Amino acid sequence: MSGSMGFILGVVLLCGLSVMAVAYALLGPALLGGSRADKRVNAITKGTKNGKGKSGKDDGQQRRRAVQETLKQLEQKQKEEKKRKNIRHLIEQTGIALPIRMFWILSVVSAVVFGLGLAMTGIGPIAMGLGALIGFFGLPRWVLQFLCKRRQKAFMEEFANALDVIVRGVKSGLPLNECLKIIANESAEPVKSEFKHVVDAQKMGMPLDQSLGQMHERMPIAEVNFFQIVLIIQQSAGGNLSEALGNLSSVLRNRKSMRAKIQAMSSEAKASALIIGSLPPGVMGMVYMSSPDYISLLFTTSIGHLLLLGSVTWMSIGVLVMRKMINFNF
Repeated sequence: MSGSMGFILGVVLLCGLSVMAVAYALLGPALLGGSRADKRVNAITKGTKNGKGKSGKDDGQQRRRAVQETLKQLEQKQKEEKKRKNIRHLIEQTGIALPIRMFWILSVVSAVVFGLGLAMTGIGPIAMGLGALIGFFGLPRWVLQFLCKRRQKAFMEEFANALDVIVRGVKSGLPLNECLKIIANESAEPVKSEFKHVVDAQKMGMPLDQSLGQMHERMPIAEVNFFQIVLIIQQSAGGNLSEALGNLSSVLRNRKSMRAKIQAMSSEAKASALIIGSLPPGVMGMVYMSSPDYISLLFTTSIGHLLLLGSVTWMSIGVLVMRKMINFNF
């Protein structure tokens, strides 16, 4: 009996060990958290994912830092440019090849003409001196600013089309320099001449950021500044140039349409201001033509001169206030 019992116990023990071995083989990895190979695969996979996430964050932070540094450098350059602005910069912005000496000669001629013109009317030397100062300092700079604004307006009419040329060229596989050459050869003025300056500067070995900075000095408008920032950031931090310039082109077209809408909405106010401003001198001219003896006291007596001076002063203030009210900076 003892031998049979021992045999039975041995068989039961062996069966139990077999069942435990099979259970361990089938359920052991799941119960114990996976095999060593599975653990290693999981560890490698997690490490790769963590590495990708970390590298992605690092790349994003580096690009953000590069963009911030580029913007700071551009801001510093623009501040320095504002400090260095003078008559020579205004002449360059007009696009006219006028030597600075010729500008001062024309200013002297304007001052002499204004002074002699006022002297012929019999006005005193103080008024003649003020007229000469206006002719020397005021009129030439006003003409330069008028020419600059007219050239900037013509540039804005064609600049969005130039950006579209760059977008299509980049999408078709052309390099940026070739796109700039196409604009410099086929666009309308003044976009053609400005991009020609950029292309010529690059041929001489000047970096793109410096050539674009010179372009912004000759054409100091917000749209050129946007274009400069997009290209410099794309060079320093990378990115999709065609998409960025496409978005910039759409923004410029929206700004243009908004500008036209504002001009249309403000045209009634401008017409009203023009009528109100022209009424006093118009009425004075009609009264002088109908009854000159009645209004001649304003020109022949000292009290009349004071009244004319006060009227011109207040009329000028009113015109400037109305101009400020109807002039929208956009």
